[in-house]
Amino acid sequence: MGSNVKEYKCPACSSALAWDAGLGKLHCASCGNDFELDAVELLTEAEEAQQEFDWSAYKEGLTGETLDDTVTYTCRSCGAVIETSATTSATRCPYCDNEVVLTDRVEGGLKPNGVIPFKIRSEDLPGIVKDFYKGKRLLPRNFFQDSKLREIQGLYVPFWLFDGAMDGTMILNGSVSRSYVEGQYDVVETQHYLLERSGDVQFTHVPVDGSTKLSDDLMDSLEPYDFSELRPFDGAYLAGFVADRFDSDPDAELPRAQERMTNTASALIMNTAAGFAPQVRSNGMALHNAAVKYVLLPVYLINCEYNGQKYQYAVNGQTGKVVGELPISKSQKWKWFFGVAAAVCAVVTALGLFLQ
Repeated sequence: MGSNVKEYKCPACSSALAWDAGLGKLHCASCGNDFELDAVELLTEAEEAQQEFDWSAYKEGLTGETLDDTVTYTCRSCGAVIETSATTSATRCPYCDNEVVLTDRVEGGLKPNGVIPFKIRSEDLPGIVKDFYKGKRLLPRNFFQDSKLREIQGLYVPFWLFDGAMDGTMILNGSVSRSYVEGQYDVVETQHYLLERSGDVQFTHVPVDGSTKLSDDLMDSLEPYDFSELRPFDGAYLAGFVADRFDSDPDAELPRAQERMTNTASALIMNTAAGFAPQVRSNGMALHNAAVKYVLLPVYLINCEYNGQKYQYAVNGQTGKVVGELPISKSQKWKWFFGVAAAVCAVVTALGLFLQ
């Protein structure tokens, strides 16, 4: 595999260590010991300094340092390229649920600036998903099977975290109305205003996913993440998990981040004219001093199939939030419909008897 691969071994028994999301430590399944990240010696003869992602250098083609503490898997079905630590045994693709194979060489991606480690354990997923669909009567029975949930692989999704400042001036149309009675008439008097509002808003950590294989709406719905728990990247966090490589760079995703900043800044400024029922006439808010960091955020992906259609769900690996579109069982729909109809008929019948 090459001598530059980091192997996280148990100091007590030399077995492979994996990141325990619940404990926030490295765990040895063989002897049961747990270790803090900085207490584990990396079994490498020499480790070259690795440069974190730098947007300016990347744009100029100068970012040549790679993440050498990973091995690479390639999905036979969808072609996804995922990375993990040398001690992780990955067998299924988190995107399409098909088999993946280990490539014959180590290929490092660019080193992230940071990572939010998994806090949700895979064994907690059945309960979390059950709470998600609890009370949803139209969901097909056994749609989420426990056996399926036990096969889920945690995935670190590449995200761009944008910082920046929005400032500028907005021109708003405003109006104030009052109603009164004059003689026998109801009068509505409306005064119209042309409003000018200026302001500036600072933004930090506006997340945009860097994977085209995942739905933007799905990833946006997983928010919020607690970025106070963002840590410097270390390959040990990948032990037991896999990481996707970004395939959409910051320049391609900056418009999405800028749109989010613009919408937020505009809403804040419009709130200063809330009493005038404001409508935007022109928006001169502009983005300045944009900067970006490359981070990995924890996600569990659940792939299910019903009536020949595939459904994908995502679980925030830090908070446990579940998002995704649920299918509707036709048989359950009709049972629910006839059940409601029967209940309505029973109420009408009882009301008729009461009125007689």
